[in-house]
Amino acid sequence: MSASNRLARLLAMLPWLTAHPGVTWADAAQEFGISESQLVDDLQLLFVCGLPGYLPGDLIDISYEGGTIHVVEDAGLSRPLRLNPDEATALVVALRTLADLPGLRDSAALHGALAKLERATGDAAAANVTVDVDAERGVMETIQAALTARKRLHLRYYVPARDETTERDVDPMRLLIVDGRAYLEGWCRSVEAVRLFRLDRVEDVAVLDAASDPPPEAQPRDLEGGLYQPAPDDPVAELVLGPSARWIADYYPTESTQDTEEGLVVRLRVSDDGWLRRLVLRSGGAARVTAPADLVAKVRSDALTALAGYPT
Repeated sequence: MSASNRLARLLAMLPWLTAHPGVTWADAAQEFGISESQLVDDLQLLFVCGLPGYLPGDLIDISYEGGTIHVVEDAGLSRPLRLNPDEATALVVALRTLADLPGLRDSAALHGALAKLERATGDAAAANVTVDVDAERGVMETIQAALTARKRLHLRYYVPARDETTERDVDPMRLLIVDGRAYLEGWCRSVEAVRLFRLDRVEDVAVLDAASDPPPEAQPRDLEGGLYQPAPDDPVAELVLGPSARWIADYYPTESTQDTEEGLVVRLRVSDDGWLRRLVLRSGGAARVTAPADLVAKVRSDALTALAGYPT
């Protein structure tokens, strides 16, 4: 169970328990599809949650002795939600993004919630918000149709790291929106592995007359740690980061970090050095590769090639 899934369950659990006073452990566990021991773990975690200050009166209080559960103090979660303009705008953007996805099951409920939110927030938070999903609508609709019919897809997909367009058959698994971009996750039969495909890089897509049949090892990726997830056996690169490039250590998973007089030294695993070379060049000198030697030479060559394009 990922942290985000557990958080979603906890946020749903407290209002449900409040609405069902005296519910038994067994019924509550069945409602949320978990074991009774996991339910107890969740209740114990809720005990240490609450409002800033974290004094006894600020924390959630739940009684679950005698086989039944009662919410004694909900720490204000029963009060009407009040959003500031920034929070309301973020929620409007999220809802409009969902509304723009094809194949949404309960679109009426979503549009109803969006209309109520926009009426409540007014022009300041909602009227000037527009959402533009970067993928072609036809691509998304074709992929959604394949997912619904459990059919295989044929993609013409642009790979910027190699500056080439590839042809591949993919067993689709799910559509995702990550950091504002749309992705298809599926079992790529060309490399026999699960891959993420950015929809704005799909040049053409067609539904094949073949069943989508991902193998048992084709499991959805846990994106809790972000899109970039190197393998444990990928080569390790070492970088020295200046102040304006220290964000790299927060954004990408690292093996180690160390503050030195030269800057922040980070070691991270790299499955494809192309993206790292481009990242270093874009940093304008704020990031330097110091190991391995062959990667240092590639970055130096890339920089000299780029400089050659400028007039002397």
